[in-house]
Amino acid sequence: MTKRYLATAALALLSSAAALHATDIGATFETPCPFGDCAAGISLSYLGEFVIPTGHVENGVEFGGISGLDFDAATGHYVAISDDRSEKGPARFYELAVDVDRAGLKGVAVVKQVTLKDKNGEPFARRTVDPESIRLGRDGIYWGSEGDGKALIAPFVRVASQDGAFMREFKLPEDFAPTADKSTGIRDNLAFEDLAIAPSGDIFVGIEAALHQDGPAASLVNGSLPRIIRYDGTTGEPKAQYVYPISPIPQAAEKADGGNDNGMSEIIALDDHRLLAVERSYAQGVGNNVKIFMIDLDGATDVSAIASLAKTDQRVVPVRKSQVLDLRAAGLVPDNIESMAIGKVKDGSDALILGSDNNFSTSQKTQFYVFKILRRPQ
Repeated sequence: MTKRYLATAALALLSSAAALHATDIGATFETPCPFGDCAAGISLSYLGEFVIPTGHVENGVEFGGISGLDFDAATGHYVAISDDRSEKGPARFYELAVDVDRAGLKGVAVVKQVTLKDKNGEPFARRTVDPESIRLGRDGIYWGSEGDGKALIAPFVRVASQDGAFMREFKLPEDFAPTADKSTGIRDNLAFEDLAIAPSGDIFVGIEAALHQDGPAASLVNGSLPRIIRYDGTTGEPKAQYVYPISPIPQAAEKADGGNDNGMSEIIALDDHRLLAVERSYAQGVGNNVKIFMIDLDGATDVSAIASLAKTDQRVVPVRKSQVLDLRAAGLVPDNIESMAIGKVKDGSDALILGSDNNFSTSQKTQFYVFKILRRPQ
């Protein structure tokens, strides 16, 4: 069967299609009509991979833990946040230069490092913060901390100045804070992982798995129901909450007691109601599986007044989701992808950039993938 026939067949099935082998520069992946809506079509063209090995040091501090990424149109550079809990160095974000043109991704370099400050104006104390997401907003740098379920440290979203100083904090909705008996609130290490800013200025914050009161985390046979909070970006007040249906874990670990999970690790806004979401799973002995979905909030139930999704009798409509890209199925070997940005190729066209959190582990790497955006929702 020819490559041309394969691509044609895949398009006929309205699924992602590769015109070339995925590791070839220029390989294309197209989803013409997500949700059956051809105005939401998206098409990507692969521009390559770049890796920064674990152990790389910048300004005397080990580089890694990249869990959030965003494009700064004013500089042409990117901001990237590390999830180091002020253990290897102060909690921080980086400015990165990404060298990518139509011929492919050439490199990623650190331009500078900025320390994040707590409300008292000082760097965060050890293990008091877990930075996981970052976006550039109208009035500063928006970033999120996952919190710590075991230590009963609540997650948060804050706005910082360009030099990392605290400016303001968003209101945490009721029953999101962790509890000692795990009756309500975030799960440990499965909380504020995702952050997106809509063109309207609204802020979306996603958690990686369901709150304790909403049901279980994902398993091999069941998915999970994390919430996405919609904030007014100006006031920091919650406006709505939606349910995102996480898929079951797609791959079993090699050993029965091996690590196994699946969660939503990042979101980014395409417009005021459509977003891209990353589902990142892990299976011991197999590695990571990363899928990108388009989601649509239109028609989804506002569940902010529902105390428990597991116990409600109210009809709940989750956000719609449609798979855009499965990195492993396309032939790529993704690491722990936790960041996503829409930036620019040197010719001015849009690019989707993915980045991985290496967990400061010698068995992992800081990995970047870039895809040129050939088409996006109208």
